[in-house]
Formats: sequence, C-alpha cells, structure tokens
Amino acid sequence: MTVSGHPNESDPPAAKARSPMDGCSRPGDGPKDRSAPTGGRQKTDQDAALVIVESPAKARTIAKYLGPGFIVESSIGHIRDLPSTASEIPAQYKEQEWARIGVNVDERFKPLYIIPSKKKSQVTKLKQLLKKADRLYLATDEDREGEAIAWHLTEVLQPDVPVHRMIFDEITKQAIQEALANPRQLDMQLVNAQEARRILDRLYGYEISPVLWRKIGPKLSAGRVQSVATRLIVERERERMRFVSAGYWDIEAELLVNGDRPRVLARLIELGDRRIATGKDFDPATGQLTRPEAVVLDEKNADAAARHLRRATFSVSQVTEKPFTQRAYAPFITSTLQQEAARKLRFGVARTMRIAQSLYENGYITYMRTDSTNLSTQALNAARGRIRDQFGAEYLPDHPRVYQTKAKGAQEAHEAIRPAGSSFRTPQELEGELEPDAWKLYDLIYKRTLACQMKDAVGRRTSVRINAPAGEFGQATFTASGRVFTFDGFLRAYAEEKGDGESEVEDQDRTLPPLIEGQPLAAGRIDPRAHMTVPPARYTEASLIKELEERGIGRPSTYATIIQTIQDRGYAWKNGTALVPTFTAFAVTQLLEKHFGELVDFDFTAKMEDDLDAIATGKLESEPWLRVFYFGDPKAHDGFGDFGKAGLKGRIGAGWDKIDARQISTIPLGKDDRGQMIVARIGRYGPYVQADDTDKRVTIPNDLPPDELSVSMASKLLEQAALGDKAIGDDPATGKPIYLKNGRFGNYVQLGDPEVTEKGTLKRGGKPKMASLWPTMTPETLTLKDALMLLSFPRTVGEHPETHQPITVQDGKYGPYLKTGENTRSLENHEQLGTLTVEQALKLLAQPKRGRGRVDRQPPREAGRHPQSGAKLQVKAGRFGPYVTDGVVHASLPRGMDPNALTLDKAVELLAAREQKLRDQGKDPRAPKPKRRSRKRKSE
Repeated sequence: MTVSGHPNESDPPAAKARSPMDGCSRPGDGPKDRSAPTGGRQKTDQDAALVIVESPAKARTIAKYLGPGFIVESSIGHIRDLPSTASEIPAQYKEQEWARIGVNVDERFKPLYIIPSKKKSQVTKLKQLLKKADRLYLATDEDREGEAIAWHLTEVLQPDVPVHRMIFDEITKQAIQEALANPRQLDMQLVNAQEARRILDRLYGYEISPVLWRKIGPKLSAGRVQSVATRLIVERERERMRFVSAGYWDIEAELLVNGDRPRVLARLIELGDRRIATGKDFDPATGQLTRPEAVVLDEKNADAAARHLRRATFSVSQVTEKPFTQRAYAPFITSTLQQEAARKLRFGVARTMRIAQSLYENGYITYMRTDSTNLSTQALNAARGRIRDQFGAEYLPDHPRVYQTKAKGAQEAHEAIRPAGSSFRTPQELEGELEPDAWKLYDLIYKRTLACQMKDAVGRRTSVRINAPAGEFGQATFTASGRVFTFDGFLRAYAEEKGDGESEVEDQDRTLPPLIEGQPLAAGRIDPRAHMTVPPARYTEASLIKELEERGIGRPSTYATIIQTIQDRGYAWKNGTALVPTFTAFAVTQLLEKHFGELVDFDFTAKMEDDLDAIATGKLESEPWLRVFYFGDPKAHDGFGDFGKAGLKGRIGAGWDKIDARQISTIPLGKDDRGQMIVARIGRYGPYVQADDTDKRVTIPNDLPPDELSVSMASKLLEQAALGDKAIGDDPATGKPIYLKNGRFGNYVQLGDPEVTEKGTLKRGGKPKMASLWPTMTPETLTLKDALMLLSFPRTVGEHPETHQPITVQDGKYGPYLKTGENTRSLENHEQLGTLTVEQALKLLAQPKRGRGRVDRQPPREAGRHPQSGAKLQVKAGRFGPYVTDGVVHASLPRGMDPNALTLDKAVELLAAREQKLRDQGKDPRAPKPKRRSRKRKSE
C-alpha cells in the first residue's frame, strides 16, 4: 500500500486495495496506484482525520493529545483472520481441499481471510467513521503484527482518502505530535514477514495436530514454538526422572578472632590434603562420584573430625584481596522484564504483560514488546538528568552507556522498555496515581533504566584459607570469603527507602574482620552438615522464556500466549511457580521427536526464526520459502536440510498412519523387583500405570508429578489395584457377594454381579449397587463390615417437619450430602453420613446453599480485594472443581493447587488470564447482560 508523506502536503489519496470479498488476497500482491477518485465521498465542513489504533485504552489516551480535529477509534485487535472453524469458511470455498487449512497452498499460499462475526460490528463502525474523514492515520504498533493490522485495515476499509502510517514508541503528547508530523509508508516487508509467520504457523498446526488427535487424543495441538517449549519442559522432567541423589557431609565452623567477637564463618574444603566432595562431583544419572581425587565425607567421619576440631587452634594460612567491578544490567526488553517481575514481584508472565500494556497505553512507559536494548537520545538525556539530580554527578559516567542486544533477530528500530517522555516521572510522583501492581512494575522499570546509565559498583573481595589439625584425619583446611563495596555506583538506584539508611548495597556486603597470615583463631561452633544432591530445577515461566530467548526461538510478544497455551492444552500445570509436564506432554513430545524430529529440533526452529527475520528485511521471499517448507524440494541442500526435500506434506503423507499409538503413549519407568517393566501410558481416560506383561492397570493421580512416579510407587499403586476385583464376603440380606474393585475414579465396593440378558446385554435395572471408599479407608484394611456400611447409603435420617418429605444422606460424585425433595446441602465429611441427626440436618438446610467441589465443605473463602477494581475475590467450589471469582469473572484453579493456599496475587493472575481468554473469543465478560423479555403467548 502506498501511503502519503507529510500530512500538511497536498497528498493524493491512497491506492485502493483489492476487495476483501476476493477471500484469497495476500500481502505483497500490491494494489495498483490510482489518481484521486472522481466520485465517491464529498468533502464537508465537518471533515476530520480518523486515527485507528488497536485498543480502546490506547485510543482514549491518544485522543487527549489530538483534540477536536481528530476521531480516534480502535480496531480492537485484528479485524480479520484465517477461519478458525469450518463454519467460518465462505460457501464458495468449502469444497476446495485447501479450505480446511485456510491457505490456498496451490496458489502461492494465498491466505483466505474472513471477518469474524464478533468483529463485523466494529468494521461497520470504522467504515461509517471513515465516511466523515478527509484522511486516515493508521496508528497501530510499530512491529510486524501492528504493521499487518494496518494492512488488513486498508484491505477491508478500502479508503478513498489519503492514508498515513503513524508510528511512535510511547504515548506522550510530544511523541504523538512528532508521529503526526513524520508519517511513513506501510512497510510491506514487515507485513510479508508477519503473514509468512502466520501462514507457517497455520500449516504447522493444522497438519500436525490431526496426527496427535488420531494417535494420542482429541483437543491436542502442535505449534512451531509451543511444541518446542513443551519439549524443553519434558526434557527437564526426564532429567529429574533419571536423577539419582547422592549424600555427602561437610563441616561448617564459626571461628573467633579475639575471644568472642568478631566471628568468621568458614567451610571445610580439604581434609588430609584431599579435597572434600561437593554436589558438583557426583554423576546426576548414577549418584556416583565422578572425581576420584575428591573424598566423600560420611556422617561417621564428619562427626569424628568435628570432635578433633572443637579442641584445635585454627591459623590463617593465606589472605587474598582482589578488586572487583559490578556493572549494571541492560535496560529491560520484554523477556527480561518478565523474568525480573517474576523474580522480584512474583508476577506471572501474563500478569506482567497485562500491566505493562496498561502502562504503555496510558502513557507511562514505552512500547513493551521489544527485543532491543537501544535507548534513544531523548531517553539517555532524561536518565542522565535524573541521575544527576537524584544521586549526584559522581554517579554519572562521562558518556552514555550502550548495551549490545543479545536476542537473535532483534528489531533494533525499537527502544528498550523505559519510562515515557523526555523527563522521567519518579515512582514517588505516581504513588497515588497508579494502582499498586502498576506502580510496582513502573518502579522496577524506572530503577532499571536509571541503573543502566550509572557508574559501575566497585569494591574489594577477600578470601582466606584457614588450617587446623584434625587428629588422624590430618590437616583440615577451611575457606571463608567476603566483599565490601567501596563505591556503590548503579546499586544506589535500588536503594530501599528505610529510615536507617540501609540500602541494597549494604545488604550485599559480606564483610570479614581484618585478618593476617599466621593469625590464630579459636574454635567456636563446629557443625557437621549433611547434604543431598538435588535434580535440576523445573522451568518456571521466567526461566522458560529465558531459555527460549537464548536459543533464538519465538519472539517476546508471543511468549506469554505460548506459556498459557501449553497449560490450556493440558501439557503442563503449575506447582507453585514450576511448570510440571503431564504424561500427555510426554506422549506428544515422543511422537514429534520420533516422526517429525526437525519440527521440535531447537536449531531447526531457531533457523526458521532467522528465515522469518530475513523475510522481514527483504533477504528472502516468503512464497518460495513456504513452498519448500510445505511441499519440499528434492534439490534442497540447505535451509531446511533433509526436511526440505520432502516438506511437511510429504513427511505427513509418508505413513503417519503406521505410527504405533501404543508405543508413542508409553513412558517406561523401570523394572520392579521381579524384573517386570513398569510403564506409564496415556489412555482414553487419562494416564495410567501398567506392568507391561499384564492387563492390570491403575489410574495415575492428577496431581502427581512424573518425576515422583518411581517404580516403587507405581508398584504400590498396582498392588493396591490388585486387591480389587476380589470378593470380601457375602451380603447377609441378599446372599450376593460383595467385591472390592478398582476403577477410573479409585477403589469401590460392588454388591453382586451385573444382570444380563441372553444376548449378553445389561438388563433394565440390572446394574449392581456400588459405593466408593471414603478417603480415610484403604483397600488393605477394608472389612466386610465397612463394605456393608458403604452400601447401606442412602440412609434416611428422618422426616422434614414442614414438608413431611424424607431427609436422606448419601455419597455423591462431589462428596457427601443430604437431600430432601429437590433441596440439597453438602456435608463437611463422610463420617456425618452415619451420625447426622434430623436437628443437624435442619440447621444445614436453613443455611444458604453452596456448590460442591474439591474445595472443603466450608463457606467460600475470601482471597482479598482486587488491587485495581477493589472487588472482593472469593474461592468457591463448583461442579468442575474449585474456582476464584470477583463476582463477574470465574477462573478455575490449576490442577493440583490447594484452594486454601491460593494467594491474592495468584487469584488476580488467574482472573486476568481468564478474562483475556474470553475477550480473545469475542466475549466481553464485563458487558451488561441483556434483560430477558417475557414471551407473550399468542392469542388463539
């Protein structure tokens, strides 16, 4: 699209794009240039400029700076996209083979764009506003996605007025005015890159996902970055599953310099001229020592050596002092902001991005989706001026600091994330203006921006070696270290506001008293300490983002969505902050690794990212690149390598139906004491454990992490399941046998056998009575008396004095409850089934009704007040489990999370993620619900 230059010039109208009714228009086809239209709209005295942005919040902020001569409206994100369901495919394309994907792979990979029904009213509104405008400004974000949104707007709106591309990195009055004065043309290379990315992801997802449905289970999905991120999480869990822990001991000594004070804290490093083994000296896969020169100190020897050392005189053998310099980190990019907010503020990625988006749209910070560490001259001047005023000239370096961007393919045209404007507002100035969470994030950005332009922190680091005799063990050598900052430098920006003047600098000091070689020290506390090696930590949202970024996979703007998708698809769940993979994730990863290895290969995925960047810079053309990826090229020798010879279509067509679904869904755990291989498998109803040469299986608990499912635990689960399907006695009343069984939902008892017809079908009313074991019962200890008691329910407690209906108690899908007529109430525990009286039942029935679920049978628990809206947040029990609500939006708690341990921060994060998901689906959870109109009966 050709767009105009300076808005004050006499601009010709923009060329008219191809009609969206074409359905197969693609970026890069290029509209034809046209002169000014001879017909169409007529200029009126009320003409104004129409400015279109993505979000309503951004529109409101920009409108304040533009005045009455402008109409500012939002597109509310993308106004058109590829079809997401079969019903969205236009009738004229439904019979086309490629329509399922939404991309015409036979015609230069032309995308089939449609306007979703949820966006049609907004498109109509924009068209009406455009009729009143004499020029159009496209003010979407200055990145690939923003450029694509601008292109889609021109394609759909078909403007016959001058079109300007308006760009800015911050929403301040000065930035908006400069953007108005310096518009540019639509960058079709950026559009092509974004559309190639979108088409590639559609081809990847729509071709690979059906394989997962057929071989593993429904509702699964594959994605270019999503599948690689899932593989990383699975690989880390595999390391934890292979890990063998090792134990070792050392000795910690608190040594006295002069009588009682000061003290030196030291650690044993050598004993008898041999180095003491530490955790890094053990093989994580075997638990065996890998360095023969090291000695493993056990409890017995550690105690014996400690006894000698308590009576010994220690002597300083070496003192080493070295200067050190600590330099500030680079200013924030998207990924580092997400990581630091997680570390310091305990914010989830989605929560961080939601708050940062709000700060940007309201003019407090610059654009928050960036992978560049560049700072503009304006920003450098603002930072240096604030440093001089706030901390003094001694903290200001002679020249501005420049940081090299580490992210591959970074878009250097963007700035790093920083406070907006030519003069930074301090966090103190905004304390009453911003919501608490927004203030915390702004404070983090403000301090990081100032710190990156301040002088280095310098100091000296001291290390000492201390010797002492240890009896028959020979000489023991200890080490101690400390450091002192002689100039705090950039750390002063992080100084906390405490009355005693303490700062982050002082917290980092670890001082040692003055020591000289040969100086004697007295033994104070001498403590042997036990240690165990630990497996590698699971990924958190922040550490996964860091790993993806370092490998050059994905882009900052997509990380939050990818991590949420992984959890929504059931590939991972959060245990605290750690991402725990499910067994479904293991199966999906195994299938992709074995049959589509390149698609989850880290280097291959990073190479695709590099190619997409090359398309953005014009070094590659998107259509030939997509053709090799999808159809392949027998002559391909670089780029996609061997994968490029067959292409995605060829790889899927090369016998995917022969993939062994059972093998793919099997995760070996190891052999038990009898030599049987114990495996975990993914079945129709979820994961289960099975001894590979038997048919006996048992469901794996939902909240059990894979690395905790050891062979011994799996064998125990199978042993418990083996106790099922056995008769434990006969019912005295009917003479029928009572069986103990194990099913999908755990252990239960059954009265008699199913009654079947001659044809082998179940008779009407022939299903035997069943009852689940209570949580306090185990199969090993269950007696016939217990089984009869379980089968005795429902029990009639008595008669309701007002309705004269019976009051019964029984155990249900969601726990124990009482019932009279259609009225029910949950019971606190199963024991009440046997002890509840009529009086107690009437008291429960008089209380407000509560939902049943996995939350304990207590009234809703308050999680606190929402920091933005002030709404009361409550944890409740629902039909499908516990959830948190603010009265409007309801968000389910992640699997395995204890409802009573839900924090306010986590509750806010869950609600924000749920609300965003609803909005992505075109639903506004905050919109007022329409009143129901009573339907009048037609007169006969």
